[in-house]
Amino acid sequence: MSDMKASCQEFEVTVHTSPGTTCGTFSRLWLSLIGSQGETPPISVNEGDSHLLPGSTCPVWVRANRSMGRLILVRLHLEARTGYPNLDWHCNRVEVRRLADRQAEQGGRSQTGPEDPELQVFLCERWLRTTDSNVELRSGKLCLPKDETEEKLKQQRLRQLQRQQKLIRWRKFVDGAPQCVDLNSISELGPNLSYTHKSPVTNVHYLKGFLDRTQAWPGFTELETVFTHSGHQNNTAWFVKTHWMEDWYFGYQCLNGCNPLLLRQTRLLPPNLSVSSDMLRPFLPEGSSLEQELAKGTMYLLDFEVLDGVPANVVNGKQTYLSAPMCLLHLNQQGQLLPIAIQLQQTPGPQNPVFLPSDPGCDWLLAKIWVYSADFQCHQLASHYLRTHMLGELCCVATLRQLPEPHPLHQLLMPHLRTSLQINIQARASLLASDGVFDKAMGCGLKALPVLLSRASERIYYSSLCVCDDVIERGVDRLPQSYYAQDALRVWDALHRFVIGWVDLYYSGDDEVLQDSELQHWITDINAHGFNPDSGFPQSFQTKAEVSKFVTMVIYCCSALHAAVNFSQFDFALWMPNRPPSMLRPPPQVKGSVTEDDILSFLPDVNSTCRVLTVLALLSQPSVDFVPLCHYKEAVFRDDTHRRLVEEVQAELKAISDDITERNSQLELPYPYLLPTHVENSVAI
Repeated sequence: MSDMKASCQEFEVTVHTSPGTTCGTFSRLWLSLIGSQGETPPISVNEGDSHLLPGSTCPVWVRANRSMGRLILVRLHLEARTGYPNLDWHCNRVEVRRLADRQAEQGGRSQTGPEDPELQVFLCERWLRTTDSNVELRSGKLCLPKDETEEKLKQQRLRQLQRQQKLIRWRKFVDGAPQCVDLNSISELGPNLSYTHKSPVTNVHYLKGFLDRTQAWPGFTELETVFTHSGHQNNTAWFVKTHWMEDWYFGYQCLNGCNPLLLRQTRLLPPNLSVSSDMLRPFLPEGSSLEQELAKGTMYLLDFEVLDGVPANVVNGKQTYLSAPMCLLHLNQQGQLLPIAIQLQQTPGPQNPVFLPSDPGCDWLLAKIWVYSADFQCHQLASHYLRTHMLGELCCVATLRQLPEPHPLHQLLMPHLRTSLQINIQARASLLASDGVFDKAMGCGLKALPVLLSRASERIYYSSLCVCDDVIERGVDRLPQSYYAQDALRVWDALHRFVIGWVDLYYSGDDEVLQDSELQHWITDINAHGFNPDSGFPQSFQTKAEVSKFVTMVIYCCSALHAAVNFSQFDFALWMPNRPPSMLRPPPQVKGSVTEDDILSFLPDVNSTCRVLTVLALLSQPSVDFVPLCHYKEAVFRDDTHRRLVEEVQAELKAISDDITERNSQLELPYPYLLPTHVENSVAI
């Protein structure tokens, strides 16, 4: 005999099925172990008395007839059994323990090496289907491409991205706006990118009965009756109804309503806003002037120029109307933000008067209602859908295509991004589709939708998505009642520290950021399919600080910002005149022509009002099973490497929640929408 050695390695493998009631399967599971020097042939795991039941463990012994080297992968494949339902299976993890090395030595004497106690855990936490190709699980920590030492792991990383890029492709939804995933149904997403949303019981009982009434509201009395039945337990909605006509509350909503993103400090008025110092002097402090107040920084502007010329919808066979108003507000000496001038269209002229607080009460109220309606359109499509849903989907698709699962930023981002694909596919197939609520009830219908989304996308700047820049640039960070800005800054800072800590774990210096080809491909993919090249988005990442800020922006927009603009909308819209979804008469061209009875004729019909409110009621309720901000189900967030960071950010967010709760207890109208304990981790509704 030659002196060549034959070796045999044995492994104890335990397959863990996740505990959910539907996680088990009848299908046969095949398993192979892959080492740096070889691999074992597939072996069936669930033969005989072994079953892949929910929460079960299936042990199997695997023998390698030659040296495997270092164990690096576990390969799984699910095969349907004849005569049994073909059910998906949710695998939690696979554990592998090397039992012994047995060698046949020269002279025919066998020898058993010492037992290797090392247990390797191969996390799975995903669904497997019989139609899937082989699924390969890795053991060990997350790592950057440069830290990948095994050639087989480098190849596995590359294969995963190539497979994802075939499955997850880009598609243009609207010219000039961020692109979306090229899938048409939730079934195409597969079980790992879809989810089940447990909705709370929502009281729309009193709204549904009006969906066939295409007439105008006969009077405010009937509108109040519907409001009372639908909002009898909604304290915020009652406050809105009580104060919606008051100027101080108009300004308050600019800061803390469901769309707190548009108000901007101005030191130079737009040339097309036809106001003068003499015109506005009665509404400014005695002895002051417009020029002085502009210089002091007490003047603020709402400008809806993005709506100028946008085609208005036809609802119930009636033409609706859109305006593109400009509203000038003044911060008075009592700390109140008050509207002092409203121009309803962008082009100045004799048929486009500037409405003032000194005008007849119905004129001034109607001018504010037009601003409320314009704000409703921009809120729904720009502040809500574009800045949270579309941004989340953009970054989710790029993450799936460019960052493989072992990349630390893939693991950090996906809990905040994953749900965006399903909710957006559903929105495009229902709310934003023919016969959906935009088509049937909104001033911005299907013709306006691509125009407004494209224009709003052109006007988005990277800094406007970063709270730390945005609230300062808009001059709302230090206003005494700017609760959204105050809370947003604190949540942003907590998230930013968390992300910085995560980035520091994996990047020792800026040079490693530059060398990370997967990271650079990720931001390139986002830019190629995202916003305007002049939007200020980083075209590449040069430093750790740039990466940390960008990732914080993505997480904030998909969690806290979404909570602020989504979960608040029913509260502020239930009293419909406060946020009319459409307007049935054109903007007034002269003053003094409107009576109190006329105001109702501008507002939407009964059925379109109730249809919009029904949708908003459903959207504004957090899911029963929602995951709070920075609480994670994934095991990677509980390991020794990341646990401390997660516990620290959770503690900081809890302290912020406690502070906000204490502050709100002192306010007549609390601002609860950025309570971190109530903020959902992702765009899930």
